[in-house]
Amino acid sequence: MNHVHKMIGTEWARKQGLTGKGVGIAVLDTGVYPHQDFAHRLYGFQDMLNGRRFPYDDNSHGTHVMGVLGGSGEASGGLYEGMAPGCSLIGIKVLDYKGNGSVANLLRGLKWLREYKEEYGIRIVNISVGSIPKRETGEESALIRGVEEAWADGLVVVVAAGNEGPSAMSVTTPGISRKVITVGSSDDHHAVEVCGAPMVDYSGRGPTSRCICKPDVVAPGASIVSCNAVGRKNNKPYGVKSGTSMATPVVSGAIALLLEKHPEMTPQDVKLKLMKSTIDLGLPRNQQGWGMIHIARLLDE
Repeated sequence: MNHVHKMIGTEWARKQGLTGKGVGIAVLDTGVYPHQDFAHRLYGFQDMLNGRRFPYDDNSHGTHVMGVLGGSGEASGGLYEGMAPGCSLIGIKVLDYKGNGSVANLLRGLKWLREYKEEYGIRIVNISVGSIPKRETGEESALIRGVEEAWADGLVVVVAAGNEGPSAMSVTTPGISRKVITVGSSDDHHAVEVCGAPMVDYSGRGPTSRCICKPDVVAPGASIVSCNAVGRKNNKPYGVKSGTSMATPVVSGAIALLLEKHPEMTPQDVKLKLMKSTIDLGLPRNQQGWGMIHIARLLDE
């Protein structure tokens, strides 16, 4: 994650003493490996697939996402520190070892975190997963309702735009929701490997089928170094991944810094502050949204 720091100015946040301390972030993904970089901050884990009690990640995607938003960088001597290294982390496993999942399990995860948000201090929900929109299916409508109910409960829901670009109307569900903060990649012009396939110009573009402009913001998502789920197949503590899945926790972590400084903010307040603090990259509105996030502007009074 080191080059992300340089691009969007988290050094400025560090100088202000902000680390996201006390802000709970729930990550709905493939689970989480109890990595050294999460020591003493992995406050909760819920397995919607297998009902296991202890944290695990049989894919590594969720662990990588969690490292981007809140890894301490301890295993790298601070080199690969995440956006909000002081935040509280809650992992909710809704995807299997292949990274696949059902709407039903996503909805179960959303229901669980809404029930336990006070107990775990959850303020932010990171969803770096999505499905290709289908016209008015019951499952799609239910998932959109699920994230919007979480938003209405006072949770800031941050969702990936997906990697189905560059065509119009390629933002994945639930990123097509009008309410949630949908994140695209600011650097998808770089050719990278996403889920084992070479891709370029992959970040989901709007508008949605209901003519909603999406994404809302963009952040770096190309070749991001973050935490690995260490196991027999891979014993390295860090790995490289790309896509809007990686850009999304950059924004979630930035919002944790904002909520540490302004805990009274509502999801609507956060979204408005994001809108006002972005950098215009000169790209089409349905590619960049309001623009790329910038930490110093976001945290400025």
